[in-house]
Amino acid sequence: MRMVIVAGTPGSGKTAVLTHSLQSITEMGLKSAVVKIDCLYTDDDRKFAKIGVPTKVGLSMDMCPDHYAIYNLEEMIDWAGENQAELLVVETAGLCHRCAPFTVNSLGVCVIDATSGPNTPLKVGPFLSTADIAVITKGDMISQAEREIFRERILEVNPDCKIIEANGLSGQGCAELADEFMKSHEVSLDQEKLRHSAPLAVCTLCVGETRVNKKHHRGILRRIDGFQSYEGE
Repeated sequence: MRMVIVAGTPGSGKTAVLTHSLQSITEMGLKSAVVKIDCLYTDDDRKFAKIGVPTKVGLSMDMCPDHYAIYNLEEMIDWAGENQAELLVVETAGLCHRCAPFTVNSLGVCVIDATSGPNTPLKVGPFLSTADIAVITKGDMISQAEREIFRERILEVNPDCKIIEANGLSGQGCAELADEFMKSHEVSLDQEKLRHSAPLAVCTLCVGETRVNKKHHRGILRRIDGFQSYEGE
């Protein structure tokens, strides 16, 4: 089975771009399935249902959505197989800028909003720097000069990625993205690894500590001066 993992900043238009792209995939005769990962709530599964694509929702609740997605990949692939899908698309929530959800053999797609500021590509982490494709959305809302600066910033972070400019409303550029989906590789979960280490999530706050005094905290801790240490057994 081919697998595409789509990450990006919140509100960047991931679902809108995917809806248009998967319509093109269906027209090409490839059966797809989508797993939508979010934190507390989503109704995006209705949008995929309207175009006839089987959709499963996963709510990570108190868990980092990308850790949740990685942990549940086996079940996602099994579910897609049960639906006779040849292509599995996993859309992650984009909770933080340090997410690293892509596996080695999946197609990694980063959707990034051009209106978020010219330096945004420099502020985000592995979900852009390790992506195969960077999809720029909302480029029609900024000037040509700003678009060029934004593209250059992306290439500073990831010089090897393919850049596609897409419009989630009109669908412009989404057929090109669908073509890239068709070129993606088969995935064997037994041999899959992450392209980049996931964000650290081992500290007292992660397991429910509410007291703010430093003496109460254990785990992997990073001070404001940049010093990082591990406290605990």
